[in-house]
This record gives sequence, structure tokens and C-alpha cells, in this order.
Amino acid sequence: MAQRVVISGASGLIGTALAASLRADGAEVTTLVRRTPSGPDEVQWFPGEHELRPDVLAGADAVIALGGASVGRLPWTTRYRRELIDSRITTTRTLATAVRELGGDAPSFLSASAVGFYGSAPGRILTEDERAGDTFLARLCVRWEHEARRAGDDARVALLRTAPIIHRRGVLAPMIQLTRFGLAGPLGGGAQIWPWISLDDEVRAIRHVLDAGLQGPVNLTGPTTASANDVGRALARRMGRPFWLPAPAWALRVGLSRAAADSLLLSDADVKPAVLEASGFAFTHRTAAEAVDAAL
Repeated sequence: MAQRVVISGASGLIGTALAASLRADGAEVTTLVRRTPSGPDEVQWFPGEHELRPDVLAGADAVIALGGASVGRLPWTTRYRRELIDSRITTTRTLATAVRELGGDAPSFLSASAVGFYGSAPGRILTEDERAGDTFLARLCVRWEHEARRAGDDARVALLRTAPIIHRRGVLAPMIQLTRFGLAGPLGGGAQIWPWISLDDEVRAIRHVLDAGLQGPVNLTGPTTASANDVGRALARRMGRPFWLPAPAWALRVGLSRAAADSLLLSDADVKPAVLEASGFAFTHRTAAEAVDAAL
């Protein structure tokens, strides 16, 4: 029997690719939308305003929650930080509540999170057993995952701690513009470790979590270490442009907000996909340079 999967956040970069991958293999995919549905495979919902009817999820093999305002929209003003929080907490709470109400018939619940959970931890190897960090994004991830666990003891809950996606519409988007104009260079010191993953491996990893029955936190990040400079130089080489103009940490904090700069660009976090690799997952792109080449 074909899988039945319900996805929120299906219009985003990851959700679009995931839904397409599942449908290509014959899965029945229902997407939750906030507009008027355009077909029988869409269901309108109002997270934070109305509860989601549990019957929308009944009979599904899995519910995959990918929603949330983009962390790539900068700067993170006080108002936008509130949107980052609310868009994750309300959608996850609404879905987890509906899953819990199905009791013993609850589907698996795969809920997005981020490797930002670990904050900045220079010199440490970070697996799923590590504690949370203290950046804005780390504190948000703690709350986000707490809401996902509200799905209850009858549901298998997996927490998808996703790394920034190396893709033209992901972490590379602003970097491509700077590189095109010859303005690329070290961000902060540039030696800080950046977790990363290709879009192809992100989709394959989510499907692996579902098919392998994994639960608890799962780091969705590439298997080899890369610094911010490694990613930037790989992009510059691929585009045939220089990599030379440094952006000091203070300037990033002033221009993007301290919360965004410290959570995204200056954070040093050597996150390892321990659970994925222990469960037999094989990456298509094993280095950040390979992921950059694939993205371009």
C-alpha cells in the first residue's frame, strides 16, 4: 500500500522537493495550506486561530511539519524575531495537538528543527546527545522541539535538526550575489565551522527517517566538516570570482542584528549526523564543495 503523508510548509524549498520526491514514488501526499485549496490534495488550515481537525490526519503514515518564517530574511528585527518564534510554535503546537488526539492511531510526527539548537560550541563535536546552546536560535529550537513532543506517547516523534541547505534558494542565495560582484570574503574570522547539507540529501534524509522508523533528535547535516571559508571559497571557485573581502563580526552584527549574525554566520558548530550514519544512511554529497557544485 502506498504511503500517505501530510505535510505542512510544503511550499518552501524543502517541502516542495520532498512532496515531489514522495509523489514520484507513488505516495499520497496531502499538503496543508493557508489559502483556498486548489485541489483534493490540499487542506486549508488556520494554525494559531483554529484547531486542526484530527480526521485530516487520520489514516496517515506520517505528518511532516516544515513550516516557519524564513531565517534567511534579514535583518532580524525585534518584530521579525517574534514572527520567527510564533510561526514555529503555533504551527507545531496545532499539529502536535491533532496528532495526540488520534491516540493509538496517531501517525509518525516528523517535526522540523535546526542545528542551531546547539548554538556556538567551538572545538566540540556535536551529536544528538549534546545539550542546547544559548543563542537566540538555540533557545527557539528548544521551544520548538518542546511543542513537537506534545504529540504524546502514542506517536513516534522525530526532531529534524536541519543544517542550512546549500542551494541557490538556500544559504547560497545572498552569497551568490556578493560573489558575482566580486565582494565575497571571510565572514567574521571565517574559520568557524558551518553545518551544511545539500537539498538532495535533505530530502533523502527525511525519507530515511520516516522509512527507518527513527525517533528523537536526528541531525540532518553533511558528513564532513567545512568552515565558512570553505563554503565561500568553493562558491567563488565555481563562479570564477575572487574571495578576498572580509566582513568583520562587528559589521555583521550591526547590519544583520546580533541575534542573526551570532546564530547564523558567526556560530561555530561541528555538528555530526551520528544517528543518520548509525542507521545506514549514505550521503550523495559528502563534502560542501560537492554540494556547491551540485547546487550550481
